[in-house]
Parts: sequence; structure tokens; C-alpha cells
Amino acid sequence: MEKQPAPAAPHASQPGGVSNRPRIDSQQLLRGTSAVEIEHAGQCYLLRVTRENKLILTK
Repeated sequence: MEKQPAPAAPHASQPGGVSNRPRIDSQQLLRGTSAVEIEHAGQCYLLRVTRENKLILTK
């Protein structure tokens, strides 16, 4: 009989839910800067940190 892996623990952002999405710390993406460009499907997006320490993604 094969042993089944234990289910993933619920994320704090999804009470009671289970998520298998990868989670990346924003500091890893930003690498000490306040903004980073992300290319997706041939388009360039800007991910930046606001003065209130929130993230904004714009095209």
C-alpha cells in the first residue's frame, strides 16, 4: 500500500482553504528596490511598493 502525502496546510489568506500555489516573498522579487519590471506575454508590467507599503501592479 502506497503512503499518500499529507495535505498542505491552509494559507492564512485563505481560511479553511488549501492552496498549492507557490508563495514568493516580495523581498525576493524586489531585491532591495522599490519597483521591478515583469514581462508577461510580450507585455511589460511594473510592480512597485507604495508609501503605505502596499504593492501595485500596472501595465
